Amino acid sequence: MKLQKNTSLALYSVLEFAADPDRHISAAEIADKYGVSSHHLAKVLSELARAGVVESTRGVGGGYRFAGNARRLTLMDIIRNFEDLSPAVADRREPGELTPVETALGAVLSEIDEIAKATFSSITLATTLRLIERQQRDAVATPSRTDHRHARRETRGAAKSK
Repeated sequence: MKLQKNTSLALYSVLEFAADPDRHISAAEIADKYGVSSHHLAKVLSELARAGVVESTRGVGGGYRFAGNARRLTLMDIIRNFEDLSPAVADRREPGELTPVETALGAVLSEIDEIAKATFSSITLATTLRLIERQQRDAVATPSRTDHRHARRETRGAAKSK
């Protein structure tokens, strides 16, 4: 299942809001972080507000803030606001009109989509936020290979200059 750009922006935004639910965050702040147009992002955020996932506040100190329950809201709850999850056109054709290859591949692709939907439906925002925190902790605790190579180069360079 390939997600549209709006869906990805919605997921990024909701996770930003859910990470700090008491804070109002402007569309511009999120747009800058993810390198997208704030005008385009505002359309996505409006859809999230209509769905009751975020609420918006105008004026000084305004912006958007999380209005959901991160322990209950799943990734699929966000995705279904932006994606057409109905079967593809080929899936709607009569079985007699399809070739055996189309039938077999259609069944495989349909099963993959169902697995993806089930997976997205089983992962809450709270679970995703814990994953993000764990990845950030691991990144800080374990320097990257690039860092190790850079440190070795500096050590060799210091040894040669002595």
